[in-house]
Amino acid sequence: MSERAAPFYCPYCGEEDIRPAERSERVPGAAWWCAGCLRTFVVTFVGIGVPETSGAES
Repeated sequence: MSERAAPFYCPYCGEEDIRPAERSERVPGAAWWCAGCLRTFVVTFVGIGVPETSGAES
């Protein structure tokens, strides 16, 4: 399985022209750059069937 799954659109503006961002000190390895809004973002997978919490954690 690939380490990087490609998103289909920018989560901020909805633009479909997104590209892998080059790694640097400020940009992590799995970041994406949007040509529409010029934002760099990271998509993180949390898990399948993540339980919801009631708000108060013990």
